[in-house]
Amino acid sequence: MFRSSSFKRLVSTTSLLALLSATGGCSGINRLSQIGEQPKLSSIDNPTAQPGYKPVQMPMPKPEAVSYNANSLWRNGSRSFFKDQRAHQIGDLLTVTVNITDQANFANETQRNLTGTESSAITDFLGAKTLGAQAQKVLPGNLLAANGASQYDGKGSIQRQESLTTNIAAVVTQLLPNGNLVVEGKQEIRVNYEVRELIVAGIVRPEDIQSDNTIDSSKIAQARIAYGGRGQIMDIQQPRYGQQVMDVLLPF
Repeated sequence: MFRSSSFKRLVSTTSLLALLSATGGCSGINRLSQIGEQPKLSSIDNPTAQPGYKPVQMPMPKPEAVSYNANSLWRNGSRSFFKDQRAHQIGDLLTVTVNITDQANFANETQRNLTGTESSAITDFLGAKTLGAQAQKVLPGNLLAANGASQYDGKGSIQRQESLTTNIAAVVTQLLPNGNLVVEGKQEIRVNYEVRELIVAGIVRPEDIQSDNTIDSSKIAQARIAYGGRGQIMDIQQPRYGQQVMDVLLPF
């Protein structure tokens, strides 16, 4: 019996370690190998060569044939007689001004009450009162008696205030058939043992690019903006792997 219980404990411990190892994966091994070292910056790579990269496909209008007018220097689709220094083709750079100031305040309350009572009885079944006390015991009397009550009270509130102001250079990775530009930019800043990351991606209309080759983040369609970090401070702010596993598995 002692050996059986010890074996069960060993199996349970091994299973738990295997689960934690699978949860941590290579991330835990990499963190152990980087103890005492500064976080490494990511290499500069071609975004279109990254695993899982997919070209953006959006609804496009019908293409219009370019027409030239006789004795005219102007061509349909041209934006200036002179060379335009703004980004307009794959590989060009432009500066994205990220200016986000959001505030949200919501408060909701829902109440629900329900009370129900059902009762059905037969006081005299086929003259049961004349058959005596013994007969009345086996004959139906109170057929149904049920009471039900339900009460619900739900409250919820959201208070959010976010502000982010910064600039980042992005590169044109794709030119859509209607002339819109797909841009993507990534910036990493390391201070001591903490790395801050800023990622901006989306679709830009050339007409929204300013003369100084900048564009506001509010004018980027399908915008994807991520601001975060990694390093010692971020590790402390994250719960341990075991706690994350328990949060997912526990039903209450």
